[in-house]
Amino acid sequence: MKNIHQYITIIMLLVITAAFSLITPQFFSFQNFTNILIQGSSLAIVATGMTFVIITRGIDLSVGSTMFLAGVISGKMVVADTNLWLACLLILLIGILFGYINASLIYRFKVVPFIVTLATFYMGRGLGLFISETRAVNLPDVFLSIGTSRILGIPFPIAILFFVVLIAHLVLTQTAYGTRVYAVGNSVEKARKAGLPIRQVVLSAYIICGFLAALGGFVAIAQLGAISPSFGMNSELMAISAVVLGGTSLYGGQGNVFPGTLVGALTIQTLQNGLVMINANPYVYPIVTGLVIFTIVLMDSLKHRKNTRSLQTFP
Repeated sequence: MKNIHQYITIIMLLVITAAFSLITPQFFSFQNFTNILIQGSSLAIVATGMTFVIITRGIDLSVGSTMFLAGVISGKMVVADTNLWLACLLILLIGILFGYINASLIYRFKVVPFIVTLATFYMGRGLGLFISETRAVNLPDVFLSIGTSRILGIPFPIAILFFVVLIAHLVLTQTAYGTRVYAVGNSVEKARKAGLPIRQVVLSAYIICGFLAALGGFVAIAQLGAISPSFGMNSELMAISAVVLGGTSLYGGQGNVFPGTLVGALTIQTLQNGLVMINANPYVYPIVTGLVIFTIVLMDSLKHRKNTRSLQTFP
């Protein structure tokens, strides 16, 4: 098996589904599975962008702030009677800008991604709170009408999710760009010696991440109809968790969007949905999720160490 962690996560998802179905019969229904997809669509979209960055050995802690700031600015514009589609376009442009800033700072000043994106995380969150005056931004009903609409009979959030996952999967597996992303993640030095444009690959990975963070934020606010001061909080941690659960290595060069990241995001959302349905203590969810993620990361670390030792002892 090329990526055993991915298969473990799929099995885990099936076990979680079976367990909650036995505990509460209402869990195993078409309507509930649809709800899981709708509720988990934003996370899965954001995690898809995060996959590109992590494959290149990067990290982006600013995605939650990107979602929040983009939502607040566009929300304020719509409330002020600005054209809806112009506001939606601005959301995506802000995401692209965040990604560009992150990658430029990382590459230009040779600062580790964790520090750079942690800084933009705080700046984005602070700017969003300043613009919103730490108040919720209530959006017009037209936003909710988008969130509840259907595309070819498929709920809007699910349709956007499937489209994003399909395109991202094809880009990573069927294009020269995808090959370059994996090459940079495996070894920057080897990629540089091979003549690959390292800067462009890293820059584009962060731009994709920022763009999809903004898109994921739009999908979320289209369902909520409002942007609270806490909107997007912990989204970066949840996205990273989904990517890792899906089998993408934090050491770079390995992973995929489908089925990997998609299954990882759905596993997290299914776990949350099931715990809510059985009226579990809300503090149990982060504890259980944390234990699951720690186990997967530990396995990834052990596998990386084993591979490193194998390379060192190879004649």
